Amino acid sequence: MTENYKRILAPVDGGEDTMPVLNRAVELAKQNNSHLDILNVIQVTQFNRNYGNAVSADTVYKLTDQTKEILETLKQSAVKAGLTDVSIHMRFGNPKRIIAHEFPEDHKDDLIVMGATGLSAVEQLVVGSVTNYVIRTAKPDVLIVK
Repeated sequence: MTENYKRILAPVDGGEDTMPVLNRAVELAKQNNSHLDILNVIQVTQFNRNYGNAVSADTVYKLTDQTKEILETLKQSAVKAGLTDVSIHMRFGNPKRIIAHEFPEDHKDDLIVMGATGLSAVEQLVVGSVTNYVIRTAKPDVLIVK
């Protein structure tokens, strides 16, 4: 690898591709002596569209709390694998824009390591692929883990 990445972003959604993505990001961070940002984006607007007002603030709070626990577990996994410079983050909003633009700009990430897709085939048709958007529009390099 000729590029020396200083900051690596690993966006995760808790799906089945989370561990392969995290493992690859940790491996690259160790090889490059890089900082690793582990990010989960919660798209709160999906609750309003899908459930109307049926989702309470308490439900969103519980989801946030669960997400923090998952992120902390992933951080501990990275530390056990030998990585010392790891941060976890949670953002609310549009995953496409946050992963491709906002987060890397805020944190100066120069590599995004992400899964091929976190959605089912039907969801990809309806929602569109976050990965596809990131590949096409992100300024940092993007590595797709299959």
